[in-house]
Amino acid sequence: MANVTFNQDPVTLLGKEISVGDKAPDFTVLANDLQEVSLSDYKGKVRLIAAVPSVDTGVCSDETKRFNEEADKLDNVHVLTISMDLPFAQGRWCAATGVKNLDTLSDHRNADFGEKYGVLIKELRLLARAVFVVDSNDNITYVEYVDEVTNHPDYDRALDAAQKAE
Repeated sequence: MANVTFNQDPVTLLGKEISVGDKAPDFTVLANDLQEVSLSDYKGKVRLIAAVPSVDTGVCSDETKRFNEEADKLDNVHVLTISMDLPFAQGRWCAATGVKNLDTLSDHRNADFGEKYGVLIKELRLLARAVFVVDSNDNITYVEYVDEVTNHPDYDRALDAAQKAE
């Protein structure tokens, strides 16, 4: 598993670590209206998936806003931000910040995404910061498990991978 820390303290990630070349596991999460959403709902598109602990914290907020800005410039790429936040809180946060070019999705109910993508932090029941790019054929083409949860991901590499994916 990826070695990840939270405020410099090691944490345990539950689930299977994802690697480039893997078939993207399908998962079920909740949209802001409480409807179930799965990866397969976005079939045929490239997906950039950002896992964050909570959109209501500084780094996660900045990251989600950055990907929201970039999402408008990406052709055939759908950006998903997944956290353990309640769907209601995600909806309020999006409305307050003007985020509308990506989907915020909640993994709070079953941690299905967190376990299938190896980002569920056992000690905190939050998601570790990570970015995955899934091509239109459901293959993983980019993976970044951010080694310190409070750090930003490599935006340029993730966006470049999303643009190159087909």
